[in-house]
Amino acid sequence: MSKLAHDIILKPIITEESMMGTAMKKYTFKVAKDANKAEIAKAVEECFGVKVKKVNTMNCKGHLRRYGRYEGYTPSWKKAIVTLTEDSDTIDFFDGLL
Repeated sequence: MSKLAHDIILKPIITEESMMGTAMKKYTFKVAKDANKAEIAKAVEECFGVKVKKVNTMNCKGHLRRYGRYEGYTPSWKKAIVTLTEDSDTIDFFDGLL
């Protein structure tokens, strides 16, 4: 059973560091924990109409948070940094944020 592109790419990550990567055509996304690099590349190409050169992924652990005398961890998640080819267009969504 194949997954839809919108089920793989959950949301873009917009931080100071990830915005600096857009100059080198590197875009950062929060992705589904069970998605692999090939699925992520296919989903980005399908959603944004670009060509993907490579995908780097990392699993991010949840942070310890306290609320009064109770404490627990935020959910762990997966991050993907997608690099586009040199001849590919940029992603329009990120261009409006610069």
